[in-house]
Amino acid sequence: MDPSVENNVNGIRRSKEEKKILKRQIKVSYTLLKHEGITTTSQPTKNLVVANGGLGNGVSREELLSALKEMGELETLLMHPKKPFAFVTYRSEENAQKAYVHLNGQKLQCGENSVTLYLSYVHSVTCEEEASVSLPEGLTLVEDFVSQDEEDLLLAAVDWSSTNDDVSAQKSLKHRKVKHYGFEFRYDTNNVDKDKPLASGIPQECLPFLERCVKKAHINILPDQLTVNQYESGQGIPPHVDTHSAFEDTLLSLSLGARTVMEFRHPDGHLVPVVLPPRSLLVMKGESRYLWTHGITPRKYDMVPACDPQSPALKTAEVGTPSNLTLRKRGTRTSFTFRKIRHKPCDCAFPSACDSQGATPPPPLLPCSHADAALLEEEYVHRVYDAIASHFSSTRHSPWPRVCHFLTSLPAGSVLADVGCGNGKYLGVNPDVISVGCDRSSALVHICAERGFQAFVSDALSVPLRTASCDACISIAVIHHFSTQDRRLAAVRELVRLLKPGGRALIYVWAFEQEYKKQRSKYLKDQNKEGSDIHSPTKNTSEESQEPHGKSSRHLEDDNRPVNKIQDDSKVTDGKLSVHTNRTAFNTQDLLVPWHLKEGKRRGEVEPVETGRKDKMKDDSKKTSGKSCPTTSKDSKPIPSIGTTQSSTVKPKSESDSSPAPVFHRYYHVFQQGELEQLCGQVAGVEVQSSYHDQGNWCVILEKAGTL
Repeated sequence: MDPSVENNVNGIRRSKEEKKILKRQIKVSYTLLKHEGITTTSQPTKNLVVANGGLGNGVSREELLSALKEMGELETLLMHPKKPFAFVTYRSEENAQKAYVHLNGQKLQCGENSVTLYLSYVHSVTCEEEASVSLPEGLTLVEDFVSQDEEDLLLAAVDWSSTNDDVSAQKSLKHRKVKHYGFEFRYDTNNVDKDKPLASGIPQECLPFLERCVKKAHINILPDQLTVNQYESGQGIPPHVDTHSAFEDTLLSLSLGARTVMEFRHPDGHLVPVVLPPRSLLVMKGESRYLWTHGITPRKYDMVPACDPQSPALKTAEVGTPSNLTLRKRGTRTSFTFRKIRHKPCDCAFPSACDSQGATPPPPLLPCSHADAALLEEEYVHRVYDAIASHFSSTRHSPWPRVCHFLTSLPAGSVLADVGCGNGKYLGVNPDVISVGCDRSSALVHICAERGFQAFVSDALSVPLRTASCDACISIAVIHHFSTQDRRLAAVRELVRLLKPGGRALIYVWAFEQEYKKQRSKYLKDQNKEGSDIHSPTKNTSEESQEPHGKSSRHLEDDNRPVNKIQDDSKVTDGKLSVHTNRTAFNTQDLLVPWHLKEGKRRGEVEPVETGRKDKMKDDSKKTSGKSCPTTSKDSKPIPSIGTTQSSTVKPKSESDSSPAPVFHRYYHVFQQGELEQLCGQVAGVEVQSSYHDQGNWCVILEKAGTL
């Protein structure tokens, strides 16, 4: 920043509000210089940098232009992808000065939110032309393939009010609604049952469209399977490749209703965002169908070119120059995905990604953004715990002593929130307090309800309880499932928000140091007991000891999941997550931990406790004295309860399948010594009362500032 700006501050008499704006403006200028290398100047020019006026702040080109144009005629407005600032050049220096005076410190309404603009002069603005981005090989986008009347006819053909699952296999998934015609795509097997066609074939209303696809040579044979997905604003689908063994080569995806951006990613990491306008047809063949993953990031706004629909730039987002990008609010989009069932093994030219040819899916990458992190957790935490809930719950029956001590120390009548409560094993420890639990896994919350506990489905980052409503909170083995530092910090802040002044929170996370003060954790000690059987599909070897818990798929518009084991790397390479070997020391902080699903413990087979212990467990949880922990049986081991939960990477097997039980992989960030305390220290208004290491976990007790 030009030093003369600060020199002039004391030379001019300013109002209190003007001083406040100037102080903030100077701070913003320093931030731009430090993080973006943008040097501002005190001398008026035609060029301005508009802080907080960028696409990264959720400001659209149209919203910013409406404010800037009131000050005079513009030459250019540059909005860089994902940046929190924009550059504007006016026709005259006089107009730029007018904008500088009247818009500095002003709020700009952007949909439901608002931002405060801070403007500074810059000497010049440069705009580098970005290289043209080509569509993946084999991918074709045809705009306006159907008319408005045809769109209305096709949308009307889908009856979402129907509940006859035998006809169209209607499902209500977490991020969208789905119907199948012809054959049902089974999410439990990641494939279709080719011997059991649905009663309802592809609707007759689709035939003119399909015949046109044949005539235009997009396909050479009529499809026999249709999946209809309906996405509301803010919904999406994780990156995936359609299962090779399930469907033939060409896939057709017709977008109806609203536009969206679908992201295609090559195994080498190359990303191509593609704008799908309403009534457009996406044809996937060859490499784009078999090798590239594709998905839709769950968000309410997309960054798209603000240009003439005929421009080639419309076909890929984030291309061209920053002079033509804007944000578009998503609406309700319905996709019709047509496929042909495959009856022979796939022999495509991409064996590295082909389940028919024994491909092993690569491990996922560490997230680079909030959206990537949410998708990773959805796939490798939430979906996993929903799938393994019954088996998981059967291993979670012994509350940890030091957690019990914290709970029994609470005064009678205290309000306790267990954020990431799992099967609710801590909700009954102290019957003298008012306990409520929440968890991301609806299957685990259902188990809590069956055991007579109060619990609801919720994300640990946004718990629907009033601020300062709880005397105590516990987060047992939850926060290590968040995949970025910012999300882990947000989880701690949410716990603190729930606490009353003077309230306390207990947090447990899995420790990188499984050997502490020359003592090996129970998790490592049990390695010798299990020996070569540590990967036994009938044993929950990674969970039957004191390990915390809380909680790259392949396909077109469905959640088809890979059916083979993930590649096992000894450490993180090129940003890829490694697969941990159970009962061994950690060699990296971010990893995937296997869960071997026990036979008969699949989703939908809800069993609150393991066989033979059901009645005893229920009685234990309700009759426990408020001053002691439930009795632990001689053969049981102390294990934590779960926290937030997420997704599967290997298909569960059918009852008739004699292959090994499926393996699911859960994401963890294991904490190093001092890391948890440092994380909590970033939260204002809270003090770390104590911290300790407990059987392979780092633990803290926090107290919120103030008095009750």
